[in-house]
Amino acid sequence: MESRPAAPGPYRATKLWNEITKYFRAGMPLRKHRQHFKRHGSCFTASEAVDWLHEVLRSNSNFGPEVTRQQTIQLLRKFLKNHVIEDIKGRWGSESLEDNSALYRFPSTSPVKPLPSPCTQKENLENFCRDKERLFKLPHLSRRAFKRHELLQSLENLEKTKPDRIEENKEDMLHRKEISQEYVKETWRNIILIHLQTILGLPSLEEVLQPTQIVPEYVIYNMTNTSKHGVVILQNKSEDLPHWVLSAMKCLAYWPRNNDMSQATYSGFERDVFRTVADYFLNLPEPLLTFEYYELFVNILDLLQPHLERIAVEALQICCLLLPPPNRRKIQLLMRMISRMSENVDMPRLHDAMGTRTLMIQTFSRCVLCCAEEVDLDELLSTRLVSFLMDHQQEIFKVPTYLQVAVRDHIENVKMAQCKYPKEEICAILPTYSYCKQITPQEFEEQKVSTSQAAVAELLESIIKDKNLSVKDKKKKLKQFQKEYPLIYQSRFPTTENEAVLLENKPTIKQPMLSLRKPKLRSLRY
Repeated sequence: MESRPAAPGPYRATKLWNEITKYFRAGMPLRKHRQHFKRHGSCFTASEAVDWLHEVLRSNSNFGPEVTRQQTIQLLRKFLKNHVIEDIKGRWGSESLEDNSALYRFPSTSPVKPLPSPCTQKENLENFCRDKERLFKLPHLSRRAFKRHELLQSLENLEKTKPDRIEENKEDMLHRKEISQEYVKETWRNIILIHLQTILGLPSLEEVLQPTQIVPEYVIYNMTNTSKHGVVILQNKSEDLPHWVLSAMKCLAYWPRNNDMSQATYSGFERDVFRTVADYFLNLPEPLLTFEYYELFVNILDLLQPHLERIAVEALQICCLLLPPPNRRKIQLLMRMISRMSENVDMPRLHDAMGTRTLMIQTFSRCVLCCAEEVDLDELLSTRLVSFLMDHQQEIFKVPTYLQVAVRDHIENVKMAQCKYPKEEICAILPTYSYCKQITPQEFEEQKVSTSQAAVAELLESIIKDKNLSVKDKKKKLKQFQKEYPLIYQSRFPTTENEAVLLENKPTIKQPMLSLRKPKLRSLRY
């Protein structure tokens, strides 16, 4: 399966499901099998399907190498339940598929899940994200229009205002109304939406994130109430993790240093502590990333690729700020714990058949991300996200101060304009931001190759134009270059004549040091 991310936008999980089912039907090898003295054509065993699909999922950027064989079996069970496949007798609808030699086949029709009808919520600021340069108007000021270029010019010339002019406006400034808190919140919402829309590369966030889903109070709290390690500190302790859960997590995160050896321990003690932590998180009423932001985080999965890593981190920084403070604190502490445990070589084995890292991802993926309504790819998608969160948790949970700067600068510009023109309607322009253009892995590889070839071609030209090299040395270097990079050399010298013209150097004939003239023979006759 091509390592091409599914199209971003709403209902990405459904789109990805449809792509996988189509690819599975088109690519799964079919052959004849014999069962109970009867030959069946165009079918496959469950084990063959597991082997083939497991390799496909592991090599696909939408899921990654963390996909386990057991998860592949679970996906095939979903295929059987949704009539993507059926057993050799035509039965489907259950999830009774095991990793064995049972025979399965494809039905005559392939069910493709229809996309849900788009939500038409026109009341949610219909054109909220259409234009990244939209104007915001202060509601408490007069209605007279103010041209955009005049505002820009007035802001540029604001510093040049004479002192006497400022004195004349003091009375008006005293009567000027302050910018409302509601306007400040609206500014936070818009700047966050502009950043996310630009990062995700979507024409609109209408079906992914609504403006009403951004709570500025949560964002500001998550940015300002943190410990020296950047972890959110809750004022209401009743919303925090229970003390016994925090103690258990600390014990595992710093094992064996933080294990109180004064307490009695026993063989398998660390497994029981881990099970205690896991049970708490798995029994939470909703995932840590909340049902509300499911579509948003699923769309970020599109960025979890090596050449988009920095952009993915920045997107997750912003999205994790939207979480309620108790949720952000819990997921921060959870990611710190499982990251430390995965890297701890002294951690005893917590599972007989699974490594520590795989165990962490498989255990906690469902309590981090899942949909309120069951989605067949939930487990695979959450596994991919948790793996990335665990590897980049320190960067992702850093506070992006540039958001504070953007909001502050915008408010300051509005205040300055309001001071200059206290009776005018102020149109404040939000800043725009540019990011690296998102490309596919294939384009990335092509650009990498073309860049390398351009550098090598430049090296060849430098050898050709080097006047300090003798003809002999230049021929030697060119011969070595031709051996290492034959295609680039051939493109520069398509024929031997081209090479001969470049290396043409007629040797000069040196005069002999001694000139020996042939003696004239004179006759002996007189």
